[in-house]
Amino acid sequence: MLNQLIAKSLPIVPKAIVRQVSNRYIAGETIQEAVQTVQKLNKAGAVGTIDVLGEFVSSRTQAEQETQMSSNVLEAINQHDLKSGLSVKLTSLGLDIDDEFCYNNVRKIVARAQEIKRFVRLDMENSPYTTKTIDIYHRLNSEGLTNTGVVIQAYMRRSEDDIRSLAKTGTSVRLCKGIYIEPEEIAFRGREEVQENYKRLLRLLFDHNMYVGIATHDDILLDFAQEEIAKRGIKSDRYEFQMLLGVREQKRDALIKAGHKMRIYVPFGHDWYGYSVRRLKENPEVAGHIFKAMFTGGR
Repeated sequence: MLNQLIAKSLPIVPKAIVRQVSNRYIAGETIQEAVQTVQKLNKAGAVGTIDVLGEFVSSRTQAEQETQMSSNVLEAINQHDLKSGLSVKLTSLGLDIDDEFCYNNVRKIVARAQEIKRFVRLDMENSPYTTKTIDIYHRLNSEGLTNTGVVIQAYMRRSEDDIRSLAKTGTSVRLCKGIYIEPEEIAFRGREEVQENYKRLLRLLFDHNMYVGIATHDDILLDFAQEEIAKRGIKSDRYEFQMLLGVREQKRDALIKAGHKMRIYVPFGHDWYGYSVRRLKENPEVAGHIFKAMFTGGR
């Protein structure tokens, strides 16, 4: 309860304290720092997906800058031969400005990634963008750009229908719980009902033989996934586990040691504060570190 209270109080916590605590969850502010982080993960047996922090861009100039930054990340991945893909948020590429403008930006990124044999994940944002994101995926796929996939959020009531639609193209899906606050009429809100829907959706993805990124830190869901994989005899090239940078590292290492592919979400960039606050609110136990840092000077 104390950690939850601290999490709700984050807006009044000095940014310097949040930054210090969030260092473990963010690779840094530069591409080079992101590269170094992925290199360390690769040595530890994990692969990565690099994300340039930033979303809800409202100007064409900024969207073009974000597009160039993602393109620069791809070149760095290629240059350093990293075991990593790229994750992009479509609002950072202009989805709030103009659909066609955004599509041209993301198409540029995905086309270059296909040339260098890299994968691009279209991150899923809150509900106003769900249909648009899936539509952009389908359009890219129809143009032969098949090196991309989407994210399905288990707390959304529409997700089962979305998976059945995506199954027609054999989409690569990252399945996560979802972190945005959504109305109850379109999203499950209770912890257990979200867990149960996650299980239903994971079964459905396996039923359709889709490639699945099992993105969760929840022991109940991690145990369920491993049981399903073993029971169904699912081969290791049909799934991977996914975790956030700096979260549950012992569990991460245990899954790698057990022979599972593990991908780590590696965010970097100047827009670290909004990301940090969302992550800390999502994981209230982490907020306790902020409380400690406020009284110890971050030591």
